[in-house]
Order: sequence, then structure tokens, then C-alpha cells
Amino acid sequence: MNILEKIEEEYNDLMQKLSEPEKITDWETLGEKKKELEEIVTQKRKLDDLKKRIEENQDIINSKEDEELVAIASGEQESLFAEKEECIKTLKRLIGKRESGEEDSIKKGTAIIEIRAGAGGDEASLFAANLLEMYTRFVQSKNISVKILDENKTEQGGYKIVTVKLKNNDPYSLMKFEAGVHRVQRVPETEKGGRVHTSTVSVAVLPEPKKGKIKINPADIKLETCKSSGPGGQYVNKRETAVRIVHEPTGIVVTSQNERSLQQNKETALSVLEAKILEKKQRERMEKLEKERKEQIGSAMRAEKIRTYNYLQNRVTDHRIERSWYKLEEILQGDLDEIINALREYEEREKYKDIVIE
Repeated sequence: MNILEKIEEEYNDLMQKLSEPEKITDWETLGEKKKELEEIVTQKRKLDDLKKRIEENQDIINSKEDEELVAIASGEQESLFAEKEECIKTLKRLIGKRESGEEDSIKKGTAIIEIRAGAGGDEASLFAANLLEMYTRFVQSKNISVKILDENKTEQGGYKIVTVKLKNNDPYSLMKFEAGVHRVQRVPETEKGGRVHTSTVSVAVLPEPKKGKIKINPADIKLETCKSSGPGGQYVNKRETAVRIVHEPTGIVVTSQNERSLQQNKETALSVLEAKILEKKQRERMEKLEKERKEQIGSAMRAEKIRTYNYLQNRVTDHRIERSWYKLEEILQGDLDEIINALREYEEREKYKDIVIE
């Protein structure tokens, strides 16, 4: 029994359970499971139908009995084969998501992005601001809203760190490829000698977990409060409304200071903490799965340096797929579609290649 037959059998068993409502105690979980399996089974049955039609056409072509029928069958084959390949791609993606647990845990309409200045001092913080503007323009063009949850601004207008929440549509699937270290090579405005500086900014893209998927023991967190601060570190709030939470089992630290009250900042910080814990659990799960299946895409997609922005050459290079685009200004203005699509194609080709669809 192949993987698709096993999933169809699981779906049929689930439908049998749903036909006996008096025995069901957890409708929500079974409903989510049904939706996940139904999507795969629908594609599987579509694939079965396409295979049958291709086989029937081939029989007509091989018979050579009726020239008109042979011509019609031959004309259909190309489009049927294309549909079959597209169907297989969709199945691999759905099965891959199921194996990763992504569909089961992620709240689809939201994601959290954390942009942190790395090596390069003021230049790194200024480029962090450039990346925030780039992402904001890009996601807003997809009808995704952006809300700043926490920020540590510099006097020059950059960010040491900024955390934002994306809402609407499916922002995590769109933005997950941006996670990693981004390198910028350019001449700073303050550099009189014209020397090129290299700076780095790290980007974390966190899926927000569904309610109840991540349970945090209050005894495992250390909560500190302080006054909210503005650019350069000066205090802008006389009351202690900013929150810093340390999750002691994992060592994860989150802060929130942009909400108006202490309680709101605490709730925001806890939601970011949940997202970070979920991302850690998913990464560990995928690393285990990748080791078992000997996949390389997971580590490659989280490579230390994922992308370089070279101002002098008007070039943006993504090192994971070894591809460059010579339109740096347009990309920084939010024109990321080509890059995201190329990375998505690479993921579908490489990450799911070991999933065999017969």
C-alpha cells in the first residue's frame, strides 16, 4: 500500500467515525483532520482519474484503428500529462506539510517577523529599517496588514530590533523563505573615503500557533516590567508598561512595549513567546524527519547567509538557489515576487523529491 492509499484509508476510517456522532467527543479536532485529509484525497482521486484517461487515450493511439479518434486522443495527451504533473506537485506539497505538522499547529491568518541588526553597527540597524520597509510594502500589496509589536530604534532612524505581526491571508507561507541572515554591501552616507562596508541583519519568521497548541507553564517564565523607551533609549512612559519575559526551559527572551497597558504588553509578549516555542519545536521535528529521510533542504533553507544586497552592482543574490537579480532598488521597494516564487519552486522540487507519488 503506497502513501496515498494509506491516507485514503485513514480518510475513509475517519468518515466512518463521523457517521456515528454519539461516539464523538472532540468535534473540532476531527473536523480539522477531515479537512486536511479531504484535500489530499480529492487530489489523489483527481490523479487516479487523470491516469485512467491517459491510459485510455494511449490505447486508442496504439490501436491506430480510427484516425479521427487517434488525432483527438493525441491532442489531449499533452494537457493531461501537464495536469498530472501539477496534481503530483500539489500532492507532494500537501503531504510534506502534513508530515511537518505545519497544518496542524499554525494559525493561518497570522505570522510574526523579527528583524535584528547584526554585525555592522549603525549600518546594520539602518538596513534593518530598509528590510522592514521592503517587507511592509510587499505584504501590503498582498492585502496583509502590518502591526509593530516591539521596537528598539536608534537615533539615526534604524532598528536594533523590531518585531511585527502580519495579519490576513496566509503570511507565514508567503514569508517563511525570508528567515536567515541578510548581508548588505554598500558605501555608508557617512563614509568619506567611499569604502564599501558589509553589514548583516537577521530575520526570523515565526508562525503563530493555533489556540491551545502551545501550553506555557507560568512557573517556567520570569516576567520583568520597566518603562517604555524611545529612540536612543530615553524613557517615553512614566509608568512601567513594558514587559520582558524569559522562558527558562528554552532560554527564549521576548519583550513588548508598544501597547498602552501592562496587561496588553504581557499578552503580546506571550503570543510572541508561543510563536518562538512553536518554531523551535517545528525545527526540531523537521531536523529529525530530514535526518530519517536524508533531506538537505531544511538546513539549506536556514543557511547562515541566505541573501546579499550589493548596492554597487545593483544586485540581489539568494545564496540558497545561487540566483541573482539586477534590480536592487525595485526589490527594496517591495518587488519580491520573483524571489519568493523561485524559492517556492526550489522547495517544492527539493524538499518533496523523496515523497514518491506512483
